[in-house]
Amino acid sequence: MDEPNSELTASAEERAESPEFESLTPPAEVVHGDRTRDDFFDAVLGLDSPATVGDVAEYAGHGVDAAREYLEWFNRMGIVTRVTESPATYKRNQEYLNWRRVQRLRDRHTTDELLDYLTAETERDEEYSEVFEAGSPNAVSIVARASETGRSVEEVWEDVSAWKTTRRRISLLERALRTDSGDSTAQRTAV
Repeated sequence: MDEPNSELTASAEERAESPEFESLTPPAEVVHGDRTRDDFFDAVLGLDSPATVGDVAEYAGHGVDAAREYLEWFNRMGIVTRVTESPATYKRNQEYLNWRRVQRLRDRHTTDELLDYLTAETERDEEYSEVFEAGSPNAVSIVARASETGRSVEEVWEDVSAWKTTRRRISLLERALRTDSGDSTAQRTAV
């Protein structure tokens, strides 16, 4: 794999900082600039299920013709996927957005840094598992846990959400490291 352009690599000072996972996807950076484009981009990021062109136009606060043009453009870029033809419906392509996050991790951090972050996140995951006495955040009953511990449902929900975030970070870091090893790249180029 080719080394990224020097403008795209992190400085030593930037590499010393922990990744800010919340800012990894500024998927907005992919298409930022024009207010109308940003409005449509925000609209498609909010899609939880396939939506028609009219729905996206309404969410973005713009016309259907503009929605059609932007959705086709986003479809070509991989940000959305067309689900049906008539009526045309689109859904957010989460895999593309995750891929962008992984690429950004790789561009900004060395393998050693990624390993350090993965170790820290893995330790955090184990701590959550011990606290909740569960193997997965999905196995936690928020209401039952709140009742057992005397905490509010909101407090327990926040902790479970933080655990899920930790799991997502681990997944992104593992993908960044797997790609960095050249395994998947080698497999793709060898075919």
